[in-house]
Amino acid sequence: MSISGELVSMGSVGLFCGSSAGADPAWTEAATAFGRLLTEAGVRLVYGGGGTGLMGACARAVTAAGGRPLGVIPEFLRLPEVAYEAAELVVVGSMHERKAVMFREADGFAVLPGGVGTLEEAIEILSWARLGLHAKPVVFLNAQGFWTPLLELFDHTVSQGFSPAGFTLAYQAVDRVEDILPALAAMASAAKGAPDMPLIVT
Repeated sequence: MSISGELVSMGSVGLFCGSSAGADPAWTEAATAFGRLLTEAGVRLVYGGGGTGLMGACARAVTAAGGRPLGVIPEFLRLPEVAYEAAELVVVGSMHERKAVMFREADGFAVLPGGVGTLEEAIEILSWARLGLHAKPVVFLNAQGFWTPLLELFDHTVSQGFSPAGFTLAYQAVDRVEDILPALAAMASAAKGAPDMPLIVT
């Protein structure tokens, strides 16, 4: 698989995913594969800094492949999420700071399976895009239809007039982990030269 130079120029990809492994071992395999693919493409992983669950699997895959992830973790989560000391760790004071640093350091975002925390992170990033605050690409790994209920809810908000039709330009969903990076590259290429996404419409 070839990775677009457009993606490589992005530099960093932020990862939102579970701090737990979930019920299906396939999710850990996907997170591990994603970490390896990122490092092979020369793209830095920006993630939540933990060593557990999918986030830990991805970070360990990055280091095993010769990369060094950037982990951003609140002080109060250093023990519960078992901060991954092999990463370049940035310790912050709150969840708000964590998201702000991840947003600043990442040029696009991948959303793997996770719980309410993953959902909240992804929704906030998309909300900022909805407000025209950024044009950074967001790609969901929707393998086995994991995110289908959420994607259908997004469509529902559009059909009911609460989100503009252009909101669906802020994200993509792919079924295979190897498609995440090409999708991010394509979205970054499409957004290049456009400082704001045209999402604020009435």
